[in-house]
Amino acid sequence: MTGGVVVEDGFVHEEETHLTVFKTSLFFPGDGFTVYNCKGELVFRVESYGPDSRDKGEVELMDAFGRCLLTARRKDWRYLPLVIVLWLQIKCFVTTPGKLDNNALGPILQRPSLHQRWEGFLGEKTEGQKPIFSVRRSSIIGRSSVTVEMCGNPGEEYQIEGSFAQRCCTIFNAGKEAVAEIRRKVDASTNVVLGKDVFTLSLKPGFDGAFAMGLVLVLDQINGDDYANGDGGLELNPTSEDSHLSP
Repeated sequence: MTGGVVVEDGFVHEEETHLTVFKTSLFFPGDGFTVYNCKGELVFRVESYGPDSRDKGEVELMDAFGRCLLTARRKDWRYLPLVIVLWLQIKCFVTTPGKLDNNALGPILQRPSLHQRWEGFLGEKTEGQKPIFSVRRSSIIGRSSVTVEMCGNPGEEYQIEGSFAQRCCTIFNAGKEAVAEIRRKVDASTNVVLGKDVFTLSLKPGFDGAFAMGLVLVLDQINGDDYANGDGGLELNPTSEDSHLSP
């Protein structure tokens, strides 16, 4: 068993599980999801309600019946420690002594994707509710990394490596064991790789599928922010394209 229950035990399976994820929306193309199991049964869905939904910095994962399982919410980057703000000022400093170059600092302040943090909450988030996990993404000299920290267990964390933009990334636990993978979907009848709007989420036995799908939502939101900023999509620390899970 790997990982255990994070969101709900009904989404933890004793055998390896493969889910098919469709990126779609009833209202605005591209920001919603429907997720099916190998029997073609709806497992999860995510809905967006217009082109401004991404700007709200919050997305909800629902089960097949519309019950909210998990809320992922962007943590306001303005509350970064003062030392980070000072570091940005030093890095962007100066055209003249003692004067901050606002033209240099502006692009960084407008791009919170350089250092993003998202938090996950059980069900619909309520005022004062504590998160069950946080996702931290950092970019340093063109390289990105994503770390998932479990709030109730400081010693438990996950690393996400690969390229979500290319639908090819792996979630590793603290022991560097692969617990979930995202891969492009291949049509079994024609052996043709389908478009990026259809992909496979594979889960190791014992890894919470709702938790894994919550991480997919966060990666998708970060990836969308990157495109909006002209960065071309989320590229994480490189990993082999070969599957770390059994075929």
